[in-house]
This record gives sequence, structure tokens and C-alpha cells, in this order.
Amino acid sequence: MSTLCCRPRSPAAKTPLEDDDLLSEILLRLPPHPSSLPRASLVCKRWHSLASDRGFSRRFRFHHRRKPPLLGFFDGVHGYFQPTLEAPNRIPRGRFTLQHGDRFRSLGSRHGLVLIFDLTVLRFLVCDPVTGDQHRIAIPPGLEARAEEDVMINGAVFRNGGDAHFQVVLTTADNHDKQHRQALSCVYSSETGLWGELISTPLPCEVPRNDYLPTLPTLVFPGKPAVVAGNSIYWMLTGNFDGILEFDLEKQSLAVIRVPVHLLEINEFWIVRAEGGGLGLTVLILSCSVNNFK
Repeated sequence: MSTLCCRPRSPAAKTPLEDDDLLSEILLRLPPHPSSLPRASLVCKRWHSLASDRGFSRRFRFHHRRKPPLLGFFDGVHGYFQPTLEAPNRIPRGRFTLQHGDRFRSLGSRHGLVLIFDLTVLRFLVCDPVTGDQHRIAIPPGLEARAEEDVMINGAVFRNGGDAHFQVVLTTADNHDKQHRQALSCVYSSETGLWGELISTPLPCEVPRNDYLPTLPTLVFPGKPAVVAGNSIYWMLTGNFDGILEFDLEKQSLAVIRVPVHLLEINEFWIVRAEGGGLGLTVLILSCSVNNFK
């Protein structure tokens, strides 16, 4: 009588959807739309656990960092969120609208974060509208006295790639000494929880267009948000001098860029990031026509 030898069966190979590593790579390549991960998380508990993991969320943002979708924008005065996408990716206006009292100003949003200046207590807030997280930052000592004097302070918030930490760059124009005007900046790191030293650069005292208004101070334009291009952040300067203020993130230095004289005669121009990643200008030319009815 012969006996049959039964060999233990080798476990069946996992399919891609059963392998967590492969599944994460698949989900990572979903379109970066607001509805992508929430829909994926409804498939099953395992998909939900992976799609809602914060580490995976950071990888997802980093993977799509070059072409993130524009969900909308914030009104700089009232903080109201204005959605730009259509359903099912349209974010309701009330979902991201920030309520922080009457005396606050939105300084801009970037990399999923919003920077707010609370004028009541002279404090900055970095908010993540998606998670509801808020990071409160005291104003740096070097700028506190100027903020109390109602000097315009502008700023920008940004992340480095997919890093969970962020940085805040504040800037203002010091006009106390009219013969030695200067721009000031200071950098905060959420990793250390500290502000750096004040960084300064001289501001020109004259510009042809505003010679007839010599008493105007130079301001870092509060109505136009910062633009990040390459390794620098740029703001518009207005008042006694119209130009562009550049903060180099690598060198941690400030510089002033003069605007071509012929642009000063144009009603509106904005700084933008050009297609190649550099700095560009968008010009708004207002024209009118006159009809002769005789």
C-alpha cells in the first residue's frame, strides 16, 4: 500500500490590492482632487486606514507638489473663502471661511496653510483649513513696536517640499528716518519654534512718479500677497517708492528691485510667477473709447 506525500501548500501570492505597499503606491497616483482620497477611503476599512494616515497624506502632497489643484482663494480683508472648482471637488465656502473677529488680516495662503495677522493681540496664526489645526505665533520683538504704531506688516507662509514643518517670513518698511528708510524681515521656523534675527536692506528715497507726494511712506503693499519664485519671495512696494522687495530664502537676505520707469505710468501691474519658474509681471491696461454722437 503506497502512501501519498502531501506537501504543504505555499501561500498564494498577494494581489496588488492586498499588498499595503503596492496599494499605497496606487493610491498615491490618484488625481490630486479633494474627492480622490475621501472616495478611496469608502472602499473598505483597510483603504480608509491608509488614505487617512497623516504620513500618507504628506507623501500624497509631496507627490503632487508640482501641480497642486487650486481649491480657491481667501479674501484678504474678511477672510472669506472663494471656491474655484466644480462639483464633486468644489469646497463649500463656509468649510474654509475663517472666523477670528473684526481686526484680522489674511496675509496669504500656500501649501495648504493660511497666514493670518490678528491685529487685536498682535499675534499671527498659521491655520490648516482642512484639519482645523492652528499654530499661534507671537510677533517678533523687533517688529512689535512697529506693529503697535500701525505699521503695515506683510508676510508669507510656506513648507519645504513635503515637510510637515513650515516657515513664516514677515516683512515691513521702516520709515522713521526719512533719509535712511529700510525694509525689515524676520523668519520663523515651526521646527525650532523661534524667530531669527532681523534682516534689513536700504530703501530708495526717490521715485519719479511720486515726487509730488514726498511725505508718503514706503509700504510693503498689504493688498497684494507674496509670490514665491525660485528660491525667493517677492512683495510689491508702494508709496514713496514703487518697486519689488525680494527675500532670498537660501541667503536669508533682502534686496530691492526697481521697476522699469515706463511701467510706473500704467494703472496696475502685479508680480507673478512666470512659466519657467522665474519672476514676471502682469500688466493691466485700462482703455476707454469716446463716441462722437454729433
